[in-house]
Amino acid sequence: MKNLKIFSSGIAMLLLFGSFDLKTSALQTTETQKTITGTVSDTQNTPVPGAFVSIKGTNTGVQTDFNGKYTIKAKENQILVFGFLGMKSKEVKIGKTNVINVILEDESMQLESVVVTATGVRKEKRSLGYATQKPSADKAYKRQLSGKVAGVQISNASPSRIAIRGNSNLQKSESESKSHRYDTMSPAPATNEDYDSFVENPFETPKNAPLSTFSIDVDNASYTNVRRFINNGQTVPADAVRVEEMINFFKYTYPQPLNNNPFSINTEYSESPWNPKHKLLRIGLQGKNIPTDNLPASNLVFLIDVSGSMSDDNKLPLLKQSLKILVQELRKEDKVAIVVYAGAAGLVLPPTSGSEKKTIIDALENLQAGGSTAGGAGIELAYKTAQENFINGGNNRVILATDGDFNVGSSSNKDMETLIIEKRKSGVFLTCLGYGMGNYKDSKMEVLSDKGNGNYAYLDNIQEANRFLGKEFKGSMFAIAKDVKIQIEFNPKQVQAYRLIGYENRKLRPEDFTDDKIDAGELGSGHTVTALYEIVPVGVESDFAGNIPNLKYTKTEATSNNNYNDELAAVKFRYKKPDGDKSFEMVQVIKNTPSLLQNATEDFKFSAAVAWFGLKLRDSKLIGNKNSADIEKLARQGFSNDPDGYKAEFIRLLESVKI
Repeated sequence: MKNLKIFSSGIAMLLLFGSFDLKTSALQTTETQKTITGTVSDTQNTPVPGAFVSIKGTNTGVQTDFNGKYTIKAKENQILVFGFLGMKSKEVKIGKTNVINVILEDESMQLESVVVTATGVRKEKRSLGYATQKPSADKAYKRQLSGKVAGVQISNASPSRIAIRGNSNLQKSESESKSHRYDTMSPAPATNEDYDSFVENPFETPKNAPLSTFSIDVDNASYTNVRRFINNGQTVPADAVRVEEMINFFKYTYPQPLNNNPFSINTEYSESPWNPKHKLLRIGLQGKNIPTDNLPASNLVFLIDVSGSMSDDNKLPLLKQSLKILVQELRKEDKVAIVVYAGAAGLVLPPTSGSEKKTIIDALENLQAGGSTAGGAGIELAYKTAQENFINGGNNRVILATDGDFNVGSSSNKDMETLIIEKRKSGVFLTCLGYGMGNYKDSKMEVLSDKGNGNYAYLDNIQEANRFLGKEFKGSMFAIAKDVKIQIEFNPKQVQAYRLIGYENRKLRPEDFTDDKIDAGELGSGHTVTALYEIVPVGVESDFAGNIPNLKYTKTEATSNNNYNDELAAVKFRYKKPDGDKSFEMVQVIKNTPSLLQNATEDFKFSAAVAWFGLKLRDSKLIGNKNSADIEKLARQGFSNDPDGYKAEFIRLLESVKI
């Protein structure tokens, strides 16, 4: 595998620069400052994404993008410090040139590991093949927070800390068993992760199944999780791959909706790249982009897991840095409360205006990990807090941040489903933020987001946190439509068989489409949603469609109406307003006019390449060509409109997985 220098836990930022805040790192502008640009690479001339570039003696710094490039404003004779975990830092004095490229070398140093105990945290030296520097104390965030709530102790000591007390009937042995020793980083963590298994959608025939119905899915947690496995040199579990979430990680250039519609509908029909005899239909939705000033006031409750399993550096420390990015997006009319849970649940910050950012950040900084995982109590308290401060017509949302390793009732997914279905009736939306590795419980996060009017992101590093909670804040946090469903009817005169790519856990029964009691996905401001159908045209012999049996008692015949001969399908959409209970319906006809793949749009090619890669990772039995070079070629043909480097990063992932 190519040696990609992408460090997925976000620890580089924490260890190299302490409590570094991306949103407050703006430089003072003076007449003597100039703009310095450059690239950070390793000794193999590979770009180093996520490296930190800081001005020595200041709190100012930036990160390199996915191509290893950076831009920073500084003065002549100041010193730039370049650093990345596992590599020797380098200092360069600024001279007359405005371009400074550096090469970082690998280094092995002593790394501290953290031991979480019943009384606090102690550190031990441990030799690992990674480099680090001791984090310097950031005085800006070492504030004191006083007060008390049930099950939570907030001390005024220096340094201040918050401890979550376990339930009174918690036995000492159980408490001690929750105090694990965690290495700050392990190159190959033991895998005890949970993913719901599913079978990929088969081909169906319009004669026997004329309608295909499913809920939209704006989640993209699967892609970032897959990226984490690949960057760590690990095999990707097949059930961790949800193809629709990989496709929907990327944004496509669909037009804004017209009139009062919350989204536009876009379709494209071309050739399938992995089965040349087949076709591929793309259906894309583009959510209306609401200006920030027009967004409703937010009532947010951060529900934070501070149990013992969250002590890893890519969990609670990364979580704090992530939520600080979100806090910077808040306005004075927005408010935030913080609920934490471990052995018990407690309110550590009452609803606080978004203008009081220092108060909110202080509360985050004082959180420490320890104890068991009473997730059910935390969910109850978070929703209670959100309901007590409910804003009519506002954005009422619980933001759950956890590794998913928690208990609700008997801890089964069914218990969580029952609880969260009841809570969604309150009108409070849910966002799930997943962290960590090794014991990550993706299956629980999926249940919560799917059943709780929610969305779900896996944050594997600070760059992903900045994307989801910063750049895409409006799409992630503000719903413009809920319970969005799609139902498509294929014309049996044109379609011999079809199958939906992905969305296996979002499929609905045909009758669910018009049932307003059935829950479906939400669409955020500016969000895009893309779905792909693989189609076997009439008259094509296919090795994958199989023999569709003839029915004895039920007959579905193609209509003889000549007006439909040029139609491939009719697609319907239903949605509700965020605070409404009545559905609205939109309809669009898709013409049977396929293009050659070479003439398809770049967005079509790129989304098809992402789907192709996902199907390959799942070892799909329904694709003919699994050649990695062909997938990469198609992705490069579709490479465009990539200001943040996410598509370039995807191509680098393809280069890394030559299987």
